[in-house]
Amino acid sequence: MKYISLFFLPIALLVLSCNSDQTSTQSNSSSSSSQAKAENLDLTFEIKNMTPGPVFLIGNYQGQNFRVDSVNLDASGKVVFKKDEPIQQGMYYAVFPDKSNMKMLLGRDQSLRITADKNDLVGTIKIEGNKNTELLYENLLYEAKYAPRIGPINQGLQTTAQGTPEYESFSKQREALVTERNAFLEQLYQQAPNSFFTSFLKAGQNPEIRDIRNPDGSPNDQLQVYLYRNEFWDNVDFSQDRLMFTPVITNKLKRYSEQLTAQNPDSIIASSDFLIKKVLDRPEYFKYFANFITLKFEPTKAAIMDSEKIYVHMIKNYFTKDRAFWADSMTVFGLQRRIGEMSASLTGLKGPEVTANDPSGTPRSISDLKSDYLVVYMYNPDCEHCQIETPKLLQLWKNKSRKEFDVYAIALDTEDKKWKDYIQKNGLAWTNVYDPTNAAIYARYYVDITPEIYVLNRDRIIIGKNIKADQVQTIIDRDRNGS
Repeated sequence: MKYISLFFLPIALLVLSCNSDQTSTQSNSSSSSSQAKAENLDLTFEIKNMTPGPVFLIGNYQGQNFRVDSVNLDASGKVVFKKDEPIQQGMYYAVFPDKSNMKMLLGRDQSLRITADKNDLVGTIKIEGNKNTELLYENLLYEAKYAPRIGPINQGLQTTAQGTPEYESFSKQREALVTERNAFLEQLYQQAPNSFFTSFLKAGQNPEIRDIRNPDGSPNDQLQVYLYRNEFWDNVDFSQDRLMFTPVITNKLKRYSEQLTAQNPDSIIASSDFLIKKVLDRPEYFKYFANFITLKFEPTKAAIMDSEKIYVHMIKNYFTKDRAFWADSMTVFGLQRRIGEMSASLTGLKGPEVTANDPSGTPRSISDLKSDYLVVYMYNPDCEHCQIETPKLLQLWKNKSRKEFDVYAIALDTEDKKWKDYIQKNGLAWTNVYDPTNAAIYARYYVDITPEIYVLNRDRIIIGKNIKADQVQTIIDRDRNGS
């Protein structure tokens, strides 16, 4: 593997302002529940049978933990966290010397007193003075009892054939439990309808799975997943930035992008646009979602074919000088320039023409090759991974007729003698070219790590990239069969 210096721009996204500095974090939040209205922090814990030692107050921002404070637990099991100002509203954890922890949901009300026994923290907990946290634990206790009841039923539904009496019995049991749980949640919401707890818990709820059938009575799984994904964010109040100081937003975002979205560029782009359009007028959510998705599919970091297609789309549409308010003009310029180098070689586009000299000094072009399928292979003679992939690709080339398959091999970042010696040593009788200036390939076929393989079909449309030599035939067969 070798990084190609011409195409690699060390320009990082100005992203994920995960800030452990509480003052900065507070000032950056534009939550509708303003910090000015919050009371000063005053938390007291009395934990029986707990060994004395440091207790850490930990917050969470966009999936990352940060430390707010630490205070020693005394011999009586008491510890107090107190400040002359509020902290950022969100979910916090008191982490005790034995590594156990307690959750708190702190909105405008930031005082509470918790007593419990180390041997059964949740079962013995008593909370005074903080409604959000009281309701949080009421729900946690219910869910702890609900899970072992619903678990065997869900297992039964997965292992029992649909249409059987057993399946129908499991379905009715599940429906009854879900109805019971929904009623319980509604009762919690009614206790504090406008509270931080209610917005937090609603945000974490999943849509109901609809029983959608095809005309023949079989489940329409595709439509079911589509509707589930489209309704996945309906219960999130994006006007509340403080939800980003809980795990709920990051957990939903990961599930939405990794499990509910098909892992191919077109599906990911459509799914991302659907979500981001919901938050274009919510700056903190927009910044987080745009950065999360873009970083996730940055070239060389994603394990899907043509992650560049997603990256280009995200930068082109959301990292502009008008929208990327968190980035300076030079960062935006660098990112736009980088995708300019990628944009011509995305899957679904016609492969760009390249003309460079072969070992005899004769100009050779991609268009000279008339095979049905063509691999544009970019490598470096000193690249360790190229030493593995080149023989594999060569063997495939030898096993095919030139009408069926051919290779246009481009050497990068090397020297003329080293290139020619590599061709002779490995018996590379396919079309070999080299341009010492790299001008022949610049902004045509993007490569930042060698080896890089592009597969072009009969119409010279790019149908595969970011793959290994032993995947080339699969890409060709898939195109030939129209799948």
